[in-house]
This record gives sequence, C-alpha cells and structure tokens, in this order.
Amino acid sequence: MTKRLRLAVLLSGSGTSLQNLIDRSRDGSMPAEVVVIVSSRKSAFGLTRAADAGIPAFAVPSKDYANWDDHSRAVTEILDRYKPDLIITAGYMCLYVIPPQYEGRILNVHPALIPAFCGKGLYGHFVHERVLEYGVKVTGCTVHFVDREYDNGPIVLQRVVPVLADDTPDTLAERVQAEERTAMPEAIRLYAEGRLKIDGRVVRVLPGKWMPTSLCGL
Repeated sequence: MTKRLRLAVLLSGSGTSLQNLIDRSRDGSMPAEVVVIVSSRKSAFGLTRAADAGIPAFAVPSKDYANWDDHSRAVTEILDRYKPDLIITAGYMCLYVIPPQYEGRILNVHPALIPAFCGKGLYGHFVHERVLEYGVKVTGCTVHFVDREYDNGPIVLQRVVPVLADDTPDTLAERVQAEERTAMPEAIRLYAEGRLKIDGRVVRVLPGKWMPTSLCGL
C-alpha cells in the first residue's frame, strides 16, 4: 500500500513549485500532503501561497545567520516539529547542511540535465542562458536526492525537452518548468511506494504496479 507522505518544502521565492505540490496533493494525484513550509526570505511569495492554503509557514532569513551550519540548524528545528517523511527543496537558494535524520530524504529538481549546467551559481534563468549560449540541442530537468554539495546527489529521474532555434531563456524556461511539474510528483510517488533504492551514485527504481509514463521523458 502506498504511504501518504508528510512533505516539508524549503523555498526562497515565488513558490510556483510549491503550488504545484499543493494542487497535486489536494486533487488526489500525488500520495502526499505539504505539512510545513520554510522560506529563507521574509519577502518570498511562497509564504503567501502557504497562508492561502492554510499550511504552517516560517521565514528563516539566511542573512540573519553567520554561516550555513547555523542557518541549517534553525531550519532543522522547525522541520523536526512537523516530522516530515520527505523534504522538497523548491527554488531554495541556500545550502542546507543535512542532519543525520534527513539523509536520503530530501529531493530537489534542477532545470537542466545534471551533470550539465549545474553547481553553485547555476539556477533559474542563469541555467537557461548558459544552455542557449552553449548551443546544446536538448535540455530538461533532473530530480535528484540532495547531499552536501550543490546539484550533486544521486539522480532519480530526468525529463527532456528540445532546445529550439528561436528560444529565449523565458520560452525555454516555460517548457522545462512544465516538465518539472510532472517530474517531481512522479519522484514523490516512487518514494512513497518505497521503490527508490540508493546504490552509491545510482538510484535503482524497484518494480511495482505503477510506472511513470517515462522516467527519461522521451
């Protein structure tokens, strides 16, 4: 039986990915519910989305802390109160220093095909600008487990989109974000079904009665 997960969401901005998770949870298409939201910025619109949805939300401004260790401890204190099964980083612009209780229990979606166009400083439109500058013919998104380095953890799934000759960062971002809205709920469902096994750098997807339409988006 698929477990209905308790999700915590870490964010820093508008919360579009958060809204997708809230909508998927409430329409029954994803076996999870968002139980707490933590923002690294007081001005993040994601906090407004949380209030509108009636979900507990907290601002823990990263600028108020001397280093990532101190900031992460403050975030962890909040998370521990809500006992999440899984943590989702959704446009979270901070390095979360993972405590032992959350190792292997944090997912992130990156707007490119890791290991390309990833790492510190490559996020949001910076990624799409670099993709277009480099001239690659395909890009996409990657859902991966979070470790102690930016965009480095084991890959769960990837979805691919073409890079068109007349693309701008905005048009490319729109297509990639559409895939992100499918990819993260797919990864959450696989986790809820107990079908993700981390084997070194490889995530093994164990067999089950449900399979996503395409783990690679092709």
